[in-house]
Amino acid sequence: MNEIVVSTEQGIVHEPGGRLLDVHRPAHGPAAVPAVLLWHGRGPNERDVLAPLAREAASLGLVVVVPDWRPDAPDGGWGHLRASVRFTRERAGEFGGDAERIVLAGWSLGAYAAVSVAVRPELVDGWRPAAVAGIAGRYLWERPEMELGDLSDALAMTPAGPVPVHLVHGTADDIADVHHSRDFVPALDRWGWPVTLTETDTDHAGAVMTEYDPARERCVPARAAGALEAGRTTARVLARAAGLPVPE
Repeated sequence: MNEIVVSTEQGIVHEPGGRLLDVHRPAHGPAAVPAVLLWHGRGPNERDVLAPLAREAASLGLVVVVPDWRPDAPDGGWGHLRASVRFTRERAGEFGGDAERIVLAGWSLGAYAAVSVAVRPELVDGWRPAAVAGIAGRYLWERPEMELGDLSDALAMTPAGPVPVHLVHGTADDIADVHHSRDFVPALDRWGWPVTLTETDTDHAGAVMTEYDPARERCVPARAAGALEAGRTTARVLARAAGLPVPE
């Protein structure tokens, strides 16, 4: 199997306030490959944190769009997130992506937001992703500042049809314990939403191929073998969510 060379275009403005995003994609390959829109967690403007995972996923044949957003914005960040959806739908084709095959994914708070969109499409003007992936998220809780509630309640009330949900969680996660994903699976099952849960032997940062640097108070690219392998597993989950034939 030939290794796919990855190209990255950084610092693309994606909303009127000047918020930026990066696009990671196969440098040479067939047009119209699946696209992944990948949202970071609660740290503002942390698209760089997800670069290792995004590049790994792009090496599997995906176009991966990673925007900055600010959960501390007055609207909880939804203006930024909606702008990133519009950008990906309108411009994925410029980077070799298929706007009809977009997986919406997120890490930590971004996971909660992404799955919320699948259940409540009115959050992004009615758009539905082809599939959704939640990485190290919490789902059965509330974030009033984002107008988000317990997703078990939202599942019971939504008129939206199910889309496939792919969850990834590290069993050593001390920020969002793995039980948050485990407890969410029965709620999805109850309402007929197809769901998979992949568990990896890593922590909150390792799920996205990073490690936490206390000196910088920020996640940085991982060096430990376990976190690197966990990130590769997450990338494969994203590829499978997009319908690519990758091994377990």
